[in-house]
Amino acid sequence: MDFVVQQFVTGLSIGSILLLVALGLSIIYGSMGVINMAHGEFIMLGAYGTWALNAAFGLSLFPSLIVVFLGVGLIGALIELGVIRFLYKRTLDTILATWGIGVMLQQAIRLAAGGELRYVQMPPSLSDSVSVLGTDVSAYRVFIFLAVAVLFGVTWFILYRTSAGMKLRAVVQDPAIASSFGIDAGRVRTLTFAYGAGLAGLAGALVAPLKSVSPEMGASYVVDAFFVVVLGGVQSLFGTVASSFILGQLTGALAFWQNDTVAKALVLVVIVVLIRFRPQGLFVTRVRT
Repeated sequence: MDFVVQQFVTGLSIGSILLLVALGLSIIYGSMGVINMAHGEFIMLGAYGTWALNAAFGLSLFPSLIVVFLGVGLIGALIELGVIRFLYKRTLDTILATWGIGVMLQQAIRLAAGGELRYVQMPPSLSDSVSVLGTDVSAYRVFIFLAVAVLFGVTWFILYRTSAGMKLRAVVQDPAIASSFGIDAGRVRTLTFAYGAGLAGLAGALVAPLKSVSPEMGASYVVDAFFVVVLGGVQSLFGTVASSFILGQLTGALAFWQNDTVAKALVLVVIVVLIRFRPQGLFVTRVRT
């Protein structure tokens, strides 16, 4: 029983991080249909922003989260206004443009902060372990799980219980009809892209104490994020949650059986096979037409 609990908690920890990095992409890709190859760089900017705020102003992690969310969200809004809004319905152009933006953001960070690894200090209050179902777990990983739950709840509330979310869903289904009802489709898209980018920045800030911060760190996250969103059904927010924790449990079990490298390879094989036979994902959102 102790082994089962330990593996479950390990998978839960991995799944919460997967959901954290995929939540912003779920908004941008799932709701707007934009294949944002710069999503990993938004995560990287969040991590570097947290490091810079601590190094330059002495801000700890918690107050830095607000600044990082607003700062990366603003960068996302500027990118949408300057580039993305001219490329809707042009998938290949969007992929190339966002990939180029990602490369430029990496080089900008190298020029501003250097290419060496940076480290963000974990909050002292969360540096110990806590007992979860009789198993010792890092308190910070428990905090990440709770933070992800709060972020998901806020995102779901915005999408399905506010006028802003209703406008977004209207723009996604039919921009022309939404505009005829007085909805500013451009403004809705800008705010949505900014919110998704801000969530990615928060992901980077929260994983920074667990990983070393480097200009290339986002590349390892963006692939996982796309797999999570696609496997979950693209437009299904709850599907993103379910696929995150399914992959987390699978990765944890395979890592115990072999090692992290083999586990990641086998998980990718499973995802490719699932997408081959169920390209719409595991969870499909039904909409009225």
